[in-house]
Amino acid sequence: MKLLLLVFFIVLTSCDYFQAKKVSTEQLLEEEMQAINWNDVDDYPTFSDCDSATTTQEKKTCFENHLYELLTSHLANQKIVVTEDVSDTVVLKIHIDKTGQFSIKNIDMNALTREQIPQLDSVLRHSFDSLPKIYSAIKRSQQVATEFSLPVIVNIK
Repeated sequence: MKLLLLVFFIVLTSCDYFQAKKVSTEQLLEEEMQAINWNDVDDYPTFSDCDSATTTQEKKTCFENHLYELLTSHLANQKIVVTEDVSDTVVLKIHIDKTGQFSIKNIDMNALTREQIPQLDSVLRHSFDSLPKIYSAIKRSQQVATEFSLPVIVNIK
């Protein structure tokens, strides 16, 4: 009988061991948000022409090459006349929203380039007018907006 009372007393006082620890959803969400690398995406933005690419790096390369080809073909048709030699790396800050809408947020160039080729800003913006449909970037199975820089070397003599 004393043994039964002792076991009953131990079970009664040790109920805390049987309780499950409750974790709030806010705490779980906070831990998950900290574990995500927000500077990288699972799949980069892409064009339908890049469907044959299988790896993420191949898709990224295909996308960048397609943009460069479009830009190069448009710039090749432009007649640009300068009074001084221009050698500059112009950086386009590009934004693609989660619906696949392409936009140029900013164009960084030095003062000499801006002075010698004042129409360069509009030429660069119009070179992407005929872009095919862009499929937005994917992060954790969700479409996300992305921003990246596209350097353009301008060398006119």
